[in-house]
Amino acid sequence: MGCQKKTIVHSSYQPTSLVINIPNNFPPITHPEDNPLTEEGVELGRHLFWENKLSGNNSMSCASCHLPQNAFSDPKKVSIGIHGDSGKRNAMVLQNLAWSESFFWDGRSLTLEEQILIPVLDSTEMDETWSNFLSEIEFDNNYRNLFYEAFGTLSPDSTHAAKALAQFVRTMVSTNSKYDRYLRQEEALTQDETAGLASFNDLNGGDCFHCHGGILGTDNSFKNNGLDEFPVDSGRGLFTGISSDNFKFKVPSIRNIEYSAPYMHDGRFNTLDQVINFYSIGVHPNSPNIDPLIEFASQGGVQLNPQERNELKAFLLTFSDPEFINNPNFSNPF
Repeated sequence: MGCQKKTIVHSSYQPTSLVINIPNNFPPITHPEDNPLTEEGVELGRHLFWENKLSGNNSMSCASCHLPQNAFSDPKKVSIGIHGDSGKRNAMVLQNLAWSESFFWDGRSLTLEEQILIPVLDSTEMDETWSNFLSEIEFDNNYRNLFYEAFGTLSPDSTHAAKALAQFVRTMVSTNSKYDRYLRQEEALTQDETAGLASFNDLNGGDCFHCHGGILGTDNSFKNNGLDEFPVDSGRGLFTGISSDNFKFKVPSIRNIEYSAPYMHDGRFNTLDQVINFYSIGVHPNSPNIDPLIEFASQGGVQLNPQERNELKAFLLTFSDPEFINNPNFSNPF
């Protein structure tokens, strides 16, 4: 999507404000007062997102585990850090996070600015310190210019870097899938897609709308969807310390689901067919803290027949947005 520009005068430097253009049926975006969206901040954030120097051995960037062709997620079950260590959970998709109020599978970060600081420091991921990174680029004229133009400073710190990365990620909106064009009456759905849409919204069908309804494809809540009878990862409960939060994970968006395999917090499902089969016949009804909205859990799922599963899959694929994953504004600037 395009952006509208206007100039903000700020003493000796003049960053240019950006307003993300979004369709009317999407909620408005509210940016933090201390980190307004600017053209210069986004451009700095784009450079940082693709910067290998953010890792301890200069081999990985944020984009290494958030690839554009995978809707800015990782095609591996779990990501591998610079020392060859495996992560504990699947790398989440980076899309439409401007509307999110918590981050990570367990929601332990409440802002993008806070979330962004963590992977760089994590010894199993990028294993770098922000001070080392900033020392490494201290005499890089390109970065000196980028930081000054974005924040008016020649002595940037981790807060400036996190703000720039957060600005960049907030511009990564996906709003032009086939389903969006259908809602705008620009394109019709096929017979299978129409049947899948009906099943998606049917209590006696796929019954997906409770968690994945709405324009964002997620209600941004935390739920245990019955993956295991005896779960190992305590999920949100590890963060909150509340027993009723154990084994709950953030509901991911179904937008661009075609590109974002593998699925679930542990990447256990390699295909969308496996996901649909799970919700149809594989739900564990005795999983502790299973969400009450998982209808027909006692029967192992919603019991869709093969044709109904194919129809639901056809509808889910209408959330694919090739324009998003190929947007040059998100590409490597180097």
